[in-house]
Order: sequence, then structure tokens, then C-alpha cells
Amino acid sequence: MQEKIIYVVGIGPGKREQMTIQAEQVLKMCDVIVGYTVYVDLLREQFPEKEYYTTPMKQETKRCLEALRMADAGKKVAMVCSGDAGVYGMASPILELAKDFPEVEVEVIPGVTAALAGSALLGAPLAHDFAVISLSDLLTPMEQIEKRLLCAAQGDFAVCLYNPSSRKRAGYLKRACELMMTYKSPDTVCAVARQIGREGEETQILTLEELKEFQADMFTTVFIGNAETENIMGNMVTPRGYRYERGQ
Repeated sequence: MQEKIIYVVGIGPGKREQMTIQAEQVLKMCDVIVGYTVYVDLLREQFPEKEYYTTPMKQETKRCLEALRMADAGKKVAMVCSGDAGVYGMASPILELAKDFPEVEVEVIPGVTAALAGSALLGAPLAHDFAVISLSDLLTPMEQIEKRLLCAAQGDFAVCLYNPSSRKRAGYLKRACELMMTYKSPDTVCAVARQIGREGEETQILTLEELKEFQADMFTTVFIGNAETENIMGNMVTPRGYRYERGQ
């Protein structure tokens, strides 16, 4: 009996070099690559011989169901998403819907998420305890997002913000900064990384007060330091611990 399987593949931030070897191997052996149009377009040149199925934003359920149907029909399917499949990715909806396809095995292939790729560009902003929070309220009530921002700030976590702004959410990053300043200093070292791993990649280090007025977009990842984070020769650095001798 032919194995029925669907792989949920994190393809990293965009560069082929930042895709894991395992992810590339899986994509090579699959019959069909399924995903959001923008992310699939990053793969067409690398895998021109594959069958593709795409849907636009906000059609995740449709995309997942079609991918599962194709896997159930015997095709080797890769559901792709940027970054890591399990971090704001497609692993969760696929696994939730897979219960209606009991013969289909699901295997999750990890990838490099924007928090890690952006951190590498900036230096070491996430070297101590940190939180990752999305400012998108499409699936999470804004009241819950604001509560998480306040809790992370009160706990002095370094924070990575996904989806900081869009045309419909122009003021969300400013609001997040205002909430953070309930517990964090306006001089807290922060940074932004834009178009990580893609053409137009750029970074900037700034204070929390300056970040409040920064015009981010959906391709921007935001980093907010903790009380110990420093700007060291243009690198955003969060010490690995509060108790250590800097000379060691």
C-alpha cells in the first residue's frame, strides 16, 4: 500500500542558503508544493518541475484541506511556509484538520524563523529569556495581545514582534511601544530588521522612544531589548545573564 504523507516545511526567511538541508531534500522528493502565493514564488525557480497549488492570504483552511486531499490521493505533498512551520506557521492547522484524513501521516520539517534570522543580522538581541509576540489581530483579540505585551514588559523579557504593521494596522507598533514603556525605559535598546534574507534586507538600531514613531511594514521584524541590552559597536547585544563578570 502506498504511503500517504504530507510534509509541513519551514523554508526559512527567503534565501536558499538559509533553508535547511532537510527542507530542501523533502521539497526535491515531493510531487506537489502547496503554500501562500508569496512564499511559493520563492521556490519556483529552484524547483521548476514541481506541481504547485497556491491560495492568497486568509485562505489557510482551503489551502490545508486541498493539500490533505492530495496527500490522501497518494501524492507526496509539501505544505510550505516562511520561517519555521510551527512558529505562526502551517503545522498547527494541518494537524488540526488531519484528524479527518486518518490515513495521512503528517511530518513537520523545521526552519529558521524570522526571530532567529533577524537576531543574527543584528548581533545577539535574544541571548537571554525572550518572548515572541505577533501584533496581528486577525486571529487573536487585541485585548489578549495587549495583555501579553504588558506581561512581557513587566517580566523584562527581550521581545521580538512579528507583524508589527500593515495598511489596516498602522498604529499597532506605536501602541505596543507605549504599553512596553509602562515597564521599560524609553531608552531601551531596540532594532528593526526588514526583508530578512531577501532583496532589500536592512537593519536599524534605535531606542524604544524612537521605535514608537518608526514606520514598519509587514516585512519588518521588531526587536525590543531588556534592561541589560546594549548597543555595542552597532550590534544589539543582550547579555546571556544578569550575573557575570564582563571580563570573563
